[in-house]
Amino acid sequence: MDIEALFRQAADEAARFRNSVSDRLHRPGEDYAAALHAFEEPLPETISEPRAVIEALVARADPGLNLMTGPRFFGWVIGGSHPVGVAADMLTSAWGQNAGNHSAAPAASAAEAISARWLLELLDLPRESSVGFVTGATVANFTCLAAARGEVLRNKGWDVDAQGLFGAPPITVLIGDDAHTTVFSALQFLGLGRDRVIRIATDGEGRIRPDAFVAGLATIDGPAIAILQAGQINTGAFDDFAELIPAAKARGAWVHVDGAFGLWARACPDKRPLAAAVDLADSWATDGHKWLQTPYDCGYAIVRDELAHRRAMTIAASYLPLAQAGERDPSHYVPELSRRARGFATWAMIKYLGRSGIAELVERNCHAAGEIARMLAARKGIRVLNRVQLNQAIVQFGDGLGPDAQDRMTQDVIALLQKEGQVFVGGAEWRGRQVMRISVSNYQTDEDQAEQAAEAILGAYARVSSGMA
Repeated sequence: MDIEALFRQAADEAARFRNSVSDRLHRPGEDYAAALHAFEEPLPETISEPRAVIEALVARADPGLNLMTGPRFFGWVIGGSHPVGVAADMLTSAWGQNAGNHSAAPAASAAEAISARWLLELLDLPRESSVGFVTGATVANFTCLAAARGEVLRNKGWDVDAQGLFGAPPITVLIGDDAHTTVFSALQFLGLGRDRVIRIATDGEGRIRPDAFVAGLATIDGPAIAILQAGQINTGAFDDFAELIPAAKARGAWVHVDGAFGLWARACPDKRPLAAAVDLADSWATDGHKWLQTPYDCGYAIVRDELAHRRAMTIAASYLPLAQAGERDPSHYVPELSRRARGFATWAMIKYLGRSGIAELVERNCHAAGEIARMLAARKGIRVLNRVQLNQAIVQFGDGLGPDAQDRMTQDVIALLQKEGQVFVGGAEWRGRQVMRISVSNYQTDEDQAEQAAEAILGAYARVSSGMA
């Protein structure tokens, strides 16, 4: 096998795709059914020629690729997979390191250790915290809440890691009405139940109401976990950490913060006040594949109490080496033993951007989101429903029409934009109404891209409202 030629072919195809971003539509060229048909064939019976395999993969995948790396992809909070991180991730794949422990993969473990230290500095979180490199915020929330579950029960004399939940003191979980769905999933996975929680009322932006939170805390009688949010998925709003965290701590609750993208406000001086006092919490979940622009997949589970974190996650076996003083096994902080060496891409992106580059990227995206919202709000019949403080805007079309007509028009504008492909936006339900979600989190999105996006949205609205779509 000519490895050099094979890798060069893959690199050439990767570069070709990235260099075509400005010419591609911000949508897949074919739907799932067509993609499934393209890949469909009988099970191969013999070895194939390597370069022909890669050629076939590209030919079959390319039409069904969404332009998630594009500067006007706003459908979800998805980073652009920066080329520097992608290059590091290519090497990660080529190096083939299983980042389970420091002895088997010294470089992978060291890259995680240094990247973890850098992350705590960037986000200005307690420096004694431990960091687990996971797939994303879903597993980061799971990991942090596993540590929380173990510690609040241990404080009541129960070892959940050894004894499980049968017979354990019940845990009270307080969570906002507008928390992200993955946090409820994490509670489900941990046996705490997605519905067996105290849901706390929120305000018009999705923030937990302090009065409702205090009332919920008053019901605590035993171990408790309070879950707060940095960056509501629709509005970008932040809970009032300065008020809520001390109140929860006073009742003995572990405080976890879901900060999948919002926690990165801590890295931007202008946006940092939004997340003031978030460092008072006990654990935090955030993503690298959002604002740090690492390739998929990459998230971080951050826990103040390193021992609680390690107790919840460590996998032990006689054939695995033991970490000595000053050594760090990556698998002690995540629910996987065999795992990708995510620290390399994280290290590369922080090394490349530095503190100032990360701050500028966050600021630029937030400014772009604000510009899109400003241009849309200036047009009659369009309402921006949230205060755009971060990178999220939710928009409704057909202002002045009846509720059902507004919902239909909003859905029609979204559908037309997705069909035309100049910009990719998504829809959601907010307060019982249909809205367009605009999430800006790509390193290429600047004021010029924001203006192009706004013009495309305005054009689609004009065609829908005039019946021309």
